[in-house]
Amino acid sequence: MGSVLHDPAGEPTFEPMIQIDMEIKTFVSAWKHCDYVSTYIARMISQNRSDSVRHSNLFSSAFNELLEVAFRTRHADGELACRVSRHGATDRIELTFPCMPEERQFYQEAASQVAGFEARERYLNSVSGDLAPSREVVLLELAVDYDATLRVEEADGDAITLVMDLPLEGLQH
Repeated sequence: MGSVLHDPAGEPTFEPMIQIDMEIKTFVSAWKHCDYVSTYIARMISQNRSDSVRHSNLFSSAFNELLEVAFRTRHADGELACRVSRHGATDRIELTFPCMPEERQFYQEAASQVAGFEARERYLNSVSGDLAPSREVVLLELAVDYDATLRVEEADGDAITLVMDLPLEGLQH
């Protein structure tokens, strides 16, 4: 078994696989762009997985949910950047998009709640209600149903990066 590369912070090195950039105005002009981007990237990165069709379907579903969260941005200018990297069984999605200051605070709080041990209970309580899924519920769903980890990183200008690690290759459903 080969050695695992780590960056200076001690985190495993994720190897870049694919990146798509587009103007946020173009992305938010049609809801179907979420599906197009997630399906395309899922097919591109899944061909060498043990069950490529299963991996593509799971990845596309999870990535589409993350894109739909970004789709709701109220910022009309800037770029959306989607980068996918891989380390072993885990795919990392880095989604950078323009974000208003109050949205940034929401994402930081939501990411910290998704990481909490009570995420599953919060998710189950939220889906038992009659309300439409909120962005927070979608992030909880990703953590609970896909075993995803999520964090928020600062990006240049009025943008943030949502980083989601998806261990789909080992996910049992």
